[in-house]
Amino acid sequence: MTDMGLERWRLILGEPAGGCLGGLSGDAAGQDAALDWLYGRDGELGRRDIRRQGDTGPSQLTTVDWLDDITRLFPKETVERLQRDAVERYEIDDIVTDPDVLQRIEPNPSLLRAVLRTKHLMNPEVLRLARRIVEAVVRDLMERLATEVRQSFSGARSRRSSRFKQARDFDARRTIRANLGNYRPEEQRLYVETPYFMSRTRRQLSQWQVILLVDQSGSMLSSVIHSAVTAACLWGLPGVRTHLIAFDTNVVDLTSDVSDPVELLMKSQLGGGTDIARAVRYAAQLVEQPRRAIVAVISDFFEGGSEADLVRSVRGLVEQGSIVLGLAALDEQADPAYDRACAQRLADVGAWVGAMTPGELAAFVAERVGR
Repeated sequence: MTDMGLERWRLILGEPAGGCLGGLSGDAAGQDAALDWLYGRDGELGRRDIRRQGDTGPSQLTTVDWLDDITRLFPKETVERLQRDAVERYEIDDIVTDPDVLQRIEPNPSLLRAVLRTKHLMNPEVLRLARRIVEAVVRDLMERLATEVRQSFSGARSRRSSRFKQARDFDARRTIRANLGNYRPEEQRLYVETPYFMSRTRRQLSQWQVILLVDQSGSMLSSVIHSAVTAACLWGLPGVRTHLIAFDTNVVDLTSDVSDPVELLMKSQLGGGTDIARAVRYAAQLVEQPRRAIVAVISDFFEGGSEADLVRSVRGLVEQGSIVLGLAALDEQADPAYDRACAQRLADVGAWVGAMTPGELAAFVAERVGR
């Protein structure tokens, strides 16, 4: 095995492997110290009797020193993973509550979640610095999701040719068929003389209400973030009137702030109990044209109130012609964890239950609005 291979295994296995694999120096020693500062907190190491012994080395790193070191010693993807483990796995809150740290740190989604979990601990000055993280991550999410939403609402592609040449409307099948005479077998290459593009049919938009009900429990944090951004992207689109409602045991109508997802997230209050039925009843009062309403309940469906009331309220919306979506996750992973028994009862009375990415929700809404 090469020296580099031994060094990597030494970094993976930690100090207990030093006797077999040798010591470290230079940047590798710095990487080892940074990894130990974080993962040395794992209680499992103590139970397995492999925690580092003694403390004869230099003084322990501060959080600021650690952040500076990992930024210098590791690639960006590794830095983001280390930061995510620090705030989510080991709950090192000073990463997002220490002003010195906040001035150095590079915004990313993990830090956004950490800010929203700990903002109630922050004084006004720290909160001002933390807001930079919220703004940067939300801006990135908005830019990416807005593109998906615009595409969903721009109309379906038809098989008719278009004189407007846009990459997203490129008709690969017709282009290949029309240019087969230009295929060069010896080069295994097709030369395109005439590209073809498809046209788009313009949607005839009817007015719809989209009511997003967002569970504020801690397990739904990623969905809270993406719901705020999704609502902002849908806001003002032709044919769509968007409402955003947050709930725990209380219901808070955030529609007036929906155009500013940063402000909306800074106002969110995570945690507390869950009364989904109360939120659904509130949404029912907002519905103006039942057959032109989509009520999306974004929750893990662990109902703290009356499950019977929840099922009854959802059945009432479905029977009047409204579409009810039960989304156990609304984020980029769409990886749900939820009460399946409760979700099944909602599906049994006519709700659509599952998980979606924000782009998939936008496409679902666009399909209904364009009918």
